[in-house]
Amino acid sequence: MSRRSNLLLVDGDFRRRAAISHCLSGSGLHVEPFEDSSELFSRWPRDGLLLVHDSTNVITLLLEHMGRTGDWLPIIAFAEAPTTRRIVEAVLQGAVDYLVWPFDEQELVDSMKVAEDRSLSVAGSKLREAVARSRVERLTRREREVLAGVAGGLSNRLIGEKLKISPRTVEIHRANMLNKMGANHTSEAIRIAIEAAIVN
Repeated sequence: MSRRSNLLLVDGDFRRRAAISHCLSGSGLHVEPFEDSSELFSRWPRDGLLLVHDSTNVITLLLEHMGRTGDWLPIIAFAEAPTTRRIVEAVLQGAVDYLVWPFDEQELVDSMKVAEDRSLSVAGSKLREAVARSRVERLTRREREVLAGVAGGLSNRLIGEKLKISPRTVEIHRANMLNKMGANHTSEAIRIAIEAAIVN
């Protein structure tokens, strides 16, 4: 059995939420149902595992929230008759496993074991990316352009020429950029930009 016995079920369909909760009633898992991600955000738990119906952009919303708060929980996505493409996209977004509904208790328990094993490595990289993206999103368009120039190894003068602004103005944007990103020096800002996948 997974060490994470708190299962947070996010599904907009009342009947399916009830069916899943009933299916797991004798499993020793504590199932906490949520209608949508906003309901979950208002009562974000300290620990647990997310079982999320893969609809619209719910996985993206959850990852963005975890990136802003730094509170990572592994995601198992599920859907009825998902396409292979949909499963791949969910996993690329950050789901650690994917189930096809209807599933039984044993399938879920097995998936939770897989999620537990994968969650540490996936959580580390996905959380770093999400946190980095949230830091970069604080920047203005001009500050992002300066960041891209810095990451490209350009001097203030060359960045200024490229953006048609003075080197002194570049310096001001650069200082603001570091401050907003919570970076102590330029190399840290570049690392954040790489983790946010905005530069290679």
